[in-house]
Amino acid sequence: MKDIIINKNEDGSNLIALVENGKLIEKYDDDESIKANEGNIYCGIVRDLLPGMQSAFVDIGEDKNAFIHIKDVIPKVSNVTGNKDENLEKYKIKDYLKVNMPVLVQVKKSEENLKGARVSTHINLPSKYIALMPNTDIITISQKIEDKKEQERLIKLVKENLSQGNGAIIRTSAVGKEKEIIEDIKNTEKRWDNIQKAFKNDTGKMPKLLEKAQSLVEKMIIDLPENSIQKITVNSKREFDKIQNFKNQNNYLENATIELKENEDVLDKYDIKKEILKIENRKIWLKCGGFITIDKTEALTAIDVNTGKYTGSKNPEQTVYKVNEEATIEIAKQLRLRDIGGIIIIDYIDMKDDSHKEKIE
Repeated sequence: MKDIIINKNEDGSNLIALVENGKLIEKYDDDESIKANEGNIYCGIVRDLLPGMQSAFVDIGEDKNAFIHIKDVIPKVSNVTGNKDENLEKYKIKDYLKVNMPVLVQVKKSEENLKGARVSTHINLPSKYIALMPNTDIITISQKIEDKKEQERLIKLVKENLSQGNGAIIRTSAVGKEKEIIEDIKNTEKRWDNIQKAFKNDTGKMPKLLEKAQSLVEKMIIDLPENSIQKITVNSKREFDKIQNFKNQNNYLENATIELKENEDVLDKYDIKKEILKIENRKIWLKCGGFITIDKTEALTAIDVNTGKYTGSKNPEQTVYKVNEEATIEIAKQLRLRDIGGIIIIDYIDMKDDSHKEKIE
């Protein structure tokens, strides 16, 4: 079973920790002072067309106009690659968008530095068992669901219960479910209907936020397996009320208790401060005496494996394998804890034994 800890810091930011059997497995920093609007849905107004770039600037009511490309305007042609492989030269942005035209968009990437947000007309509404994709007939399924019969059953079930003109991504948590999926589809489609009504009511007026994206905690609750959360502990009355409200509106936390320890440092309860400090270190020592170093750059993350203090057995190959094995387990843990994605390069200690290489892979 898992616990979620939300610790409000003195600077007003939240530290969110996911703990399993007393051990920290995920950690996030949620700072409301940093403007992040990824996932938000807006009624936007087209302000400028860039025919040469097949793009446009859309006013969504934020500091900077958002950017939209033709591939995020035309309907999706593939349930696997979307419009990635589509020949975009046969389309013209001016055939789809006009200056001062209202447009319903979702932020796919928040604004950063001098760039505005990246938006799309391809809306995605995530819920517990599906992610609704309006205005498409595409139904796809999580690659983690490998059973062919279950794949067929889920696709048939979702197809029969979706309204015409809606598609969906079937999530891993849908395995073995039926009534829950049908209810989830109804609730998510109701959300979509409300967004469409709000957009029509605001058409021709000022840009406006129509639906705010789920918070980090809400996303975490939805993404975790059903009934896997045992307890949520918070030290802020405001956050406590938010989670209680989320629990009342959904059935995701039926078996979880929500505890308020106002103005206390709830990280002390699980004694995970040392683990959090460890995440900030460049060098992480392994139990065997070896260590890894993690260096993040804008382009990639480089991880180096070293034997360190470990001299091991008399067999040098076995010594190297032992360090590489422990390093692999720790690297997987650190990638999850530090929320590292993108290109990752690992420089292992050289091994000669092919069977050892296969085990590490």
